[in-house]
Amino acid sequence: MDRGWRWPGIRAAGALALFALTLPFAARADRQMDPELGRVIEQAIHHVDCAGGINRFDAEVYFKLQEPRLRHYVKDPGERVEILKQVWCETRRVVERYRAEQRLELKLTPELVLAVIDVESRFDRYAVSPAGAVGLMQVMPFWPQKLGVENRLFGSIGFNVRLGCEILAYYLLIEGNDYRRALARYNGSVGRNQYPDLVMARLWDRWRA
Repeated sequence: MDRGWRWPGIRAAGALALFALTLPFAARADRQMDPELGRVIEQAIHHVDCAGGINRFDAEVYFKLQEPRLRHYVKDPGERVEILKQVWCETRRVVERYRAEQRLELKLTPELVLAVIDVESRFDRYAVSPAGAVGLMQVMPFWPQKLGVENRLFGSIGFNVRLGCEILAYYLLIEGNDYRRALARYNGSVGRNQYPDLVMARLWDRWRA
């Protein structure tokens, strides 16, 4: 179900700033700027359809399990479906591409991405951090800005999830599927355990299959 873009009414800047300060682990500006990410994000921009190759039985199990869990965060049923669809599609698309390229049997799962979104934005597609990270997966706008697609990050579901999945996959690649080290790179907290520990706790407590 493709709902397209849905922009809210104008919000007070003070309210947005106040919400941003409540995001405890928003991505820092000194990360998500690795030179190789420019190529990764540029490649991701040209991917439109992530629906190919879906195992419909697995997808149905995933939706039935995760949709009730997401109700706590997202009240609109259509938005819940869209978030779950994009997370499922984008994780599968990235994993299949890495497999085809014989780079790594990537351990990027929809459940891991849901845990990242939970911690980073609490599933608020309009979240903006004090460091400028944007949207569901708190993507830093450094490369999107250079590539002329920064305006597509704010308020989006599919595009934000796509770039977030690509960035996380890149860090999983260079860290050999080590979840904690890849998560720390994603968040800009290398050498500290608080953020990876929280994501892993959310993964096991709320989102695991």
